[in-house]
Amino acid sequence: MPLTENLSINANSTRADILSKVEPEDFAWAVPIMRAGYAGRGLVYLVVAVVSLWSMWQGGEAQGTKEAMLALDGIWGMLVVALVAAGMFAYAIWRLVDSFWDLEAYGTELKGIIARCGMVVTGLAHAGIGVLAITALGLRSSSGSGTGKILSAVLQAPGGNVALGLAGILTMGAGCYYIHQGVAQTYREHLAANHFTMNWNWALRAGVVAQGIIVFIIGGLILYAAMKSNPSQVGGLGTVFEWLREQPYGQILVAGLCVGLLGFSLFCFVNAANRIIPKAADDSTLTMTAALKRKMAEI
Repeated sequence: MPLTENLSINANSTRADILSKVEPEDFAWAVPIMRAGYAGRGLVYLVVAVVSLWSMWQGGEAQGTKEAMLALDGIWGMLVVALVAAGMFAYAIWRLVDSFWDLEAYGTELKGIIARCGMVVTGLAHAGIGVLAITALGLRSSSGSGTGKILSAVLQAPGGNVALGLAGILTMGAGCYYIHQGVAQTYREHLAANHFTMNWNWALRAGVVAQGIIVFIIGGLILYAAMKSNPSQVGGLGTVFEWLREQPYGQILVAGLCVGLLGFSLFCFVNAANRIIPKAADDSTLTMTAALKRKMAEI
């Protein structure tokens, strides 16, 4: 079958035209970078979810990303944090490489440029998590109030509230995008079809939705901080957990979200093993979406 059909790509699209002019062997070098990046990303969420659930089981509270990494002690804990840092930088490099070499074949039209810029932003955000991991290892010092100082400066600048508010809205939009991905299952267009991905799709779907909820709440807190001119409202996973704990049945909500993070961690690991890089794909590659279409056609 044609590669475009196997990848669920319109044969008359810009992406199909781009892919018709490349040799998959020329981009095989990108596969190890992609695998390392997604594995590192999955490790971050696995660490946060496991440490948080264990802390709650012991009567404590769920932990944010930095707190979870700081909670890991001993030689094995340091090894895990070091792997997290390496994985996050690998993911950041992967996103930059993916964008620069246009490995998804999005092209240079407006829609393609927006998608590729999004990859860069995502990569830089994960590089920040890598820096947190290095801080947790003690390789460099970090002031806990650094983020608050930066946000205070932003809010005090002319138009600072508007800028922070727009950042919050964009973050909420990113959360909605993740939720849409989970509900519509559009991620299946990027994963290779095999026994595991086809039979554990329900877990992948739940994990993506959980990630979307987290990102949406973070965006809402950023927007609220802009409206109240209070930078202390802004934060990451730790702030989300704190906000959820204040809601009715807060501990149950936090525990459910941690379980969802385990699902998103699984999603990242599955991507590491099964994600398709269009420019590195050959005619034997088959996406989950294409496999489902063929199965339906046989019925």
